[in-house]
Amino acid sequence: MKDSLNVAVIGAGISGLLTGRELLRENLRVTVFEKSEQIGGTWVYDDRVEVDGCLHLDPNRSIVHSSIYKSLRTNLPRPLMSFSDFSFEDKSYGDPRLFPGHEEVLKFVQDFANEFGVSEVIRFNSEVVRVESQGGGFVVEWRTAEGGLVEEGFDAVVVCNGHHTEPQVASDVPGTFLFRLGLTCVFNVV
Repeated sequence: MKDSLNVAVIGAGISGLLTGRELLRENLRVTVFEKSEQIGGTWVYDDRVEVDGCLHLDPNRSIVHSSIYKSLRTNLPRPLMSFSDFSFEDKSYGDPRLFPGHEEVLKFVQDFANEFGVSEVIRFNSEVVRVESQGGGFVVEWRTAEGGLVEEGFDAVVVCNGHHTEPQVASDVPGTFLFRLGLTCVFNVV
């Protein structure tokens, strides 16, 4: 594999894990960067809420990545949540209902990553802060858990980060000022 392409994948949610698996199948060198301590992306439940709701006025606030609520169940049945070569249908994880809860989806995603070796190429607690084209390749800079910055060169980069991590609140809709004090998002509903 030393002559194969070296590819960075940003994000270890479902898209990043599937991308990582397909790149590994092509015998490429793969590094998946995940800013949190676990895989699963949007399926990782966090019961914390953001202090300023959806307004995001405080740039120094602690950002809560989770966008799901405690009792969430999918709106897709198990057969539709399966991958072509990794079925969700025959897995119940303790709850055999047709529409799985977020805990089951997370376990399914974790099992997928372990089954196909993607877990082995993930760098956890590594937040990518910059990607720059350079000399026919790319420089990826990421922040370590300790807060230091590290750069590494890659032949290609695939961006699979969640673009719904922070809700976008329309500020130019007439009448929205009436709701500012009571505005909240599903991110902050417990």
